[in-house]
Amino acid sequence: MNTIPLSHILFVSTALFFIGMYGLFTRRNLITMLMAIELMLNSVNINFVAFNKYLYPGKIDGVFFSLFIIVIAAAEAAVAIAIIINLYRSHHSIDVDDAAEMKY
Repeated sequence: MNTIPLSHILFVSTALFFIGMYGLFTRRNLITMLMAIELMLNSVNINFVAFNKYLYPGKIDGVFFSLFIIVIAAAEAAVAIAIIINLYRSHHSIDVDDAAEMKY
């Protein structure tokens, strides 16, 4: 059975992380920024699973940490979407520049 080399997995994970960073720093829409953060968290999950497979193949610590990050990311997304919906209802915009100028 052929396995994928660790360097290829790390390359994909690094690419996903930097695509997420680019999306976070260049976009002004809160939903797009939230998706970029989720992309960055998923690249970390790939790292955990890859290092677990190659360094400790008999243990499931990396998978446990990945599941923990998935749960935290789901909770973070739920709270962030609730805040974004509330912001849109009150100000009719989800643009970051508009949100910075709003007074509460």
